[in-house]
Amino acid sequence: MAFNLEMYPIIYMAQYNPETKNWDEKWIEKDRVSLKELQAMSEEERANVLANRNNLNLPGVSYTSQYGYGCFEGMKAFPTKDGGVSIFRPDRNAARFANSMKGLYCPAFPEEMYIKASAEFIRRNAELGYIPEYEKSWEEDNYATAKAVYMRPFMNTEGAIGVGCSQAPYVIICATTVSSYFKGGNTKAITTKRIRATPNGTGCIKCASNYVISALAKKEAENAGYMEVVYLDADDHKYLQEGSSCNIFFVLKDNTLVTPELGDTILPGITRASVLELAKQQGIKTEERKISIEEVMENVKECFVTGTAAGITPIESITHNGVEAVFNNREPGEVGTKLQYLLKGGQYGSVKDVNNWNYKVL
Repeated sequence: MAFNLEMYPIIYMAQYNPETKNWDEKWIEKDRVSLKELQAMSEEERANVLANRNNLNLPGVSYTSQYGYGCFEGMKAFPTKDGGVSIFRPDRNAARFANSMKGLYCPAFPEEMYIKASAEFIRRNAELGYIPEYEKSWEEDNYATAKAVYMRPFMNTEGAIGVGCSQAPYVIICATTVSSYFKGGNTKAITTKRIRATPNGTGCIKCASNYVISALAKKEAENAGYMEVVYLDADDHKYLQEGSSCNIFFVLKDNTLVTPELGDTILPGITRASVLELAKQQGIKTEERKISIEEVMENVKECFVTGTAAGITPIESITHNGVEAVFNNREPGEVGTKLQYLLKGGQYGSVKDVNNWNYKVL
């Protein structure tokens, strides 16, 4: 399934008022069509409803549309085994979103308002049946194909032209249902000569324009027969940075779990932070540091990427300069599988949430 444009009918929107210095909130109800009613419609009727939901009446000419000036978050709400619904660590998304907006020199959206709006968004759409029901069969593959609500909070600017910074930004929350992010087939990755982020740039904030390079590099990798692309650093073109839209982890031959250290070229992923914490709790030695492509090619036995959409996805191999390093005989590794069980099990409620990461909504 991955991403689709079957957006939910109720949308949250707020805009900053420079005069009052307040955020003016409103709920946009595009329709009252329930999920069951939507599924029963003809293809034409369904297409019309979904097209209307995707029309947000935002300014056509803006800093966002003209210059890619904007930021966003990716977060998930999970149907849990006890029949409830929880959002995973929305406080971390709220803090990162505020930091991204500060990084863009525009008014930051208040963190408490972010969490409150996110929870209310799920409640309102749940009334129309848009939250997936928990299925026990998901447990069989460690929730690799389980459904969840993918929430997309994002910032868009007021109408504007000419390079500048927003003074009256909009914040919108919309959502769709997702399952597995990556397509089926191989899980091979390849390094790219493209640079995702440079020092003193916007790599450490979730800036919309960062993803243009990601889209190009990912497309080139897919055209060459790979699932994923891996970036090296801008200065030495030697040290691992990230995947196309996810953080990356390596298990060394001595069982140490290594991920590139944070800096102004690496996004502080919330799944990344969660995986590190879970690994430490399991007694796994972890390191956040520079790791070179040479070390990866010679001393790594397992590799996986992490992200809100990706979850924990194993990487079977990395190809660099025509040479392929294969990990764990192309099978998911022990460490990644264990961490996937703990992470997803905690999110879906089959494993005790010992860290209190789930924000219960329903």
